[in-house]
Formats: sequence, C-alpha cells, structure tokens
Amino acid sequence: MRNKELTLEKLIEGCIKKDFRSEELLYKTYFGYLSGVAYRYTKERNESVELINDSFVRIFKKLDSFAFNGPPDEKQKAFKGWIGRITANIAIDRIRAKRSIIYLEDITNESKADIGIEAPDSLSYKDILALIDCLPQVQQLIFNMHEIEGFSHEEIAVKLNVPASTSRVYLTRAKAKLAALYNRNEHAR
Repeated sequence: MRNKELTLEKLIEGCIKKDFRSEELLYKTYFGYLSGVAYRYTKERNESVELINDSFVRIFKKLDSFAFNGPPDEKQKAFKGWIGRITANIAIDRIRAKRSIIYLEDITNESKADIGIEAPDSLSYKDILALIDCLPQVQQLIFNMHEIEGFSHEEIAVKLNVPASTSRVYLTRAKAKLAALYNRNEHAR
C-alpha cells in the first residue's frame, strides 16, 4: 500500500492488526496535532512529548473502540476529536496526580454573568496563547477544558473532584482576567 492510497480507515485497521508501518504513519500524521493539545496543558517540551507518547500508547490500545457512523468526509475530524480528548484526559490526570488537592480560593457570590470576549482579527494565535499562559494554573486548566476541549462543567467537576459551581466560578474568573489582560495590552499599544 502506498501512503497516498492509505485511508484513515485502512490506517486504523492496520494499527489494530499491530502493523508497525501503520502505527508509525498514524503517529507521524497526528503528532503535530496532539502537540498542540499537549501544549495547552504543559509548556515544557519534554513533558509534552512524554504526554503525546503516553497518549499514543492509549490510542493504540483503544483504537478498536473508535466508531464513527457519520458521513465519510467527517471521519477524520471525529478521529482528531477522539484522540485529542484522550490526550486531554491524560494531561488532566497528570495535573491532578501532581496536585492531589486543588486549593480553591474562597469562592464568594461574585457576579456569575458570562463575560463575552470577541477576539479581533489582529489577535494572533500566539497572542491568544500568551494571554492564556498568564492565567493562574487552575483557571487555565478549567478554561482549556471547557472552552477548548469542550468539557461540560459537570465533566470538569468529576475529573477534578470539585463541585460544578467551582468550575463555573473559575471559568468566569479566567474570562474576566483574559479580558483585563487583553484590554491592558491594547491600551499599551
């Protein structure tokens, strides 16, 4: 089989059969994508590569459970979402293991109004990442899980062993801080 002829479905079949070439091609094809997912959770290169490798180990073990019944042209998108979720879950498990208890600030009955942030076209991907990097770790984690990975507050609560209301408060705080950082940077220009 030539690489050009190798569809995602055939690649997955090859990996399930433990074909080394298929596994290598899957790894090389999606390494860059998973690097982006890993980077949202860990900024250290060695730790990111270790996270990606652990993700691929789990992906290869669970590959036979990936199922998609939608239109064929959507399968790759669904697959990327599936492997991205696996990587995010591993990253979250690692963060949780490092910090057995997430120390939460005293949560007051602060305004829980959703803060909308419209990113202007002039704001680059790197600028957005730089702003997110300025958030405290817990806010950054919850922002990534909810806004980027698509976890619900209930899923975050289960993963981090906190009430769903705590997740909502930290997301609100993260959005408020991002808005303040953005406004501060805009005024400095």
